[in-house]
Amino acid sequence: MTRARGAWLRAARAALIGTLCVLCLAPAAARAASPASAPGSDDITPAERLIFLTDHLHGVAAQTELDYALIDSGQPSRSNDLVKVLVLSENNAKGDAQVSDHSGSVNLPIGGLQCNPAIIYFLEHDIAEMQGLTGGQRRYFQQRLRLALAAGPHIDSVPSEVGGKPVSARRIVVQPYLNDPNAERFAQYTGKRYTFLLADGVPGQVVQIRTDVPGPNNDFTHPAHTESLSFQSALNKLPSPGKLPAKPSNAPRASR
Repeated sequence: MTRARGAWLRAARAALIGTLCVLCLAPAAARAASPASAPGSDDITPAERLIFLTDHLHGVAAQTELDYALIDSGQPSRSNDLVKVLVLSENNAKGDAQVSDHSGSVNLPIGGLQCNPAIIYFLEHDIAEMQGLTGGQRRYFQQRLRLALAAGPHIDSVPSEVGGKPVSARRIVVQPYLNDPNAERFAQYTGKRYTFLLADGVPGQVVQIRTDVPGPNNDFTHPAHTESLSFQSALNKLPSPGKLPAKPSNAPRASR
């Protein structure tokens, strides 16, 4: 690895770690704490790069709203929750995309990450729920998820469908609490599975992020609880800055 490339990777991982607010551990030390980690490797894994360091909003026009349905099997009355990502600048070049949900505007710890902020929204939402359900520490859940992605999970190419149209997607699946000695404190969530589904042909690239808590005997066919954030549509909200709507042909002309 060249010195320049090594410095870039360290800087990128520092941004990733800082944004996820994990414990202040050096990457190698954090990986050493995980049995599934690769000792001595500081490289950002393809899974981390795809989820957190990819410019997902490239190709999205200014003033475009990306809508995502947030569905929680435990709260069917709120099955119509909508999460909105408003891309203010073309390609999100200014990093100024705004996120809102039923409560209004949502501030997220995006930091220097290039990813679709819908990803950070869902993970922050999930970690807050895990903290509330188990009484565990927020940093613990953040660290387990980061270590699971840093362990280098497979990226599978899978067919998917968005708006009735087929798309070619990439899927990453992790189980952050599996084989964790501390997981006995919340045994019902030990097998919890996180699935990330992304596709280049979808605006914002996020097709779906989903969590599944298995039913009895590790049954994912009949999960005890699921929650998902799924792409719904891309809407052009307002004219781009500097572009005024054209006047109708019958509009009155100013007199000289």
